[in-house]
Amino acid sequence: MNSVLKGVVTAAAIIAAAGAGVWAGQSGLVKLPLSPAATKIGHGVEATGPVIYYRDPDGKPFYSLAPRNTDGGASYVAVHASEDVSFEPKPKTQEAAAAPAGERKIKYYRNPMGLSDTSPVPKKDSMGMDYIAVYEGQDSDDASVKVSPGKIQRTGVETVAVTKRRLTRTVRAPGVVALDERRIAVVAPKFDGYVVKVGDVTTGTHVKAGDVLATVFGQAVLDQAARLLVEESSGWTRNNDAAFPPGFKGSSGVVGATRRLQNLGVPEEFMDQVKSSRRVPDTFTIRAPISGDVLERNWSDGQGFKTGDVGFRIADHSVVWMMADVAEGDIDAVKPGQAVAVTMRAHPGRIFKGTVAVIYPHLTKETRTAQVRIEMPNPDRALLPDMYGEVEIATSSDAPALIVPSSAVIDSGNRQVVLRDLGDGRYQPRDVKMGHRGDGVVELLSGVSEGDRVVVNGNFLIDAESNLQSALKSFQTPSTTEVNQ
Repeated sequence: MNSVLKGVVTAAAIIAAAGAGVWAGQSGLVKLPLSPAATKIGHGVEATGPVIYYRDPDGKPFYSLAPRNTDGGASYVAVHASEDVSFEPKPKTQEAAAAPAGERKIKYYRNPMGLSDTSPVPKKDSMGMDYIAVYEGQDSDDASVKVSPGKIQRTGVETVAVTKRRLTRTVRAPGVVALDERRIAVVAPKFDGYVVKVGDVTTGTHVKAGDVLATVFGQAVLDQAARLLVEESSGWTRNNDAAFPPGFKGSSGVVGATRRLQNLGVPEEFMDQVKSSRRVPDTFTIRAPISGDVLERNWSDGQGFKTGDVGFRIADHSVVWMMADVAEGDIDAVKPGQAVAVTMRAHPGRIFKGTVAVIYPHLTKETRTAQVRIEMPNPDRALLPDMYGEVEIATSSDAPALIVPSSAVIDSGNRQVVLRDLGDGRYQPRDVKMGHRGDGVVELLSGVSEGDRVVVNGNFLIDAESNLQSALKSFQTPSTTEVNQ
């Protein structure tokens, strides 16, 4: 079984090497020999190893895995394993390359499949594969792993420095547009009467403050208007005690007609009209108290009404609320005053801006969410009540923290590890404790210091190439006594 396995491995290595050579030549990373005379390496050293592919004899970027000829009849040149491009570090001299491995001291043998068991003597695993020798200088006592520069270059390993800054995170939540409760006005008379005529107003009509809503009649209003004329004629309305008839003890004990009309909700223009014309009109006009859209119209011509009956309900849509349902795990990051961006299904591609106003002090137990009220300008009335939107709240931590990209952390669920770059191709796994996650970054509470460099790209490839699995499982070098046994 061992011989079959070695044959399969050899075949795979040849195919992979051929692919690497072809790729390297075509991409221009390496300039291959241009003539058959280049079948010697360096200073007259013959090419060694099996033929892994064939190249065009004229140096053109054409390659083949089998012998072939050019259109002109020239044979393709064989490229041996020793001639192919290699990213592995080479010895400076041929003497160093020929130095026997026996001169280096073997410390122990490790499992070829990456398991954590080691052996002080050569042995085979259950599949018949030889344990791999580990020489002095290839490992260290700090549980770090050594990766050759060639492997680092091929796997595209990238590192960044651990920085200390504020953690920014975008909290996303669904939301629904609602009316601003402070911008709703109700027209409800404070007296009994009936509607003479309703203005040109219907539900959904946009009105401006002062527009005519209805003309109404109310006996209580007429009575107080008549009293107002009497007071004006007798001088009761002057603000001094001498102006009051005998028997009165001053203005503090008198409620005049003007005050009664104000309490009935009669506008000032009606009282001015009574004073100037010196007569009591049969009706008076009710006008819109604010600018907005009519939500309700409950009156019709000739209809009677009682005190407190709602005739109109008007809402100002120039500013609306977005009620967002923020998840329980994100609510601690949301603060009043934070900027908000909202996208609406009704207006694709448009972003509406707002500000967090209020975080409601209760949680919805069914959804485990808290409501956040966002105030949003709506000058063109594009946002209508009950519209659905996607809310993005830009949050930031209160204090700076140690931040690394999320790709730097290898998270197995029970354990989080980063690979710290020690330099010279050596990497050390460090257990870390994670804090909050941000936009593509994560907060580290322990395990690293500011300025440490950690791997952000290629960490899993380092894990596979360098037997990191064994290092993460308390990889340790056998003691001297174990090696001598």
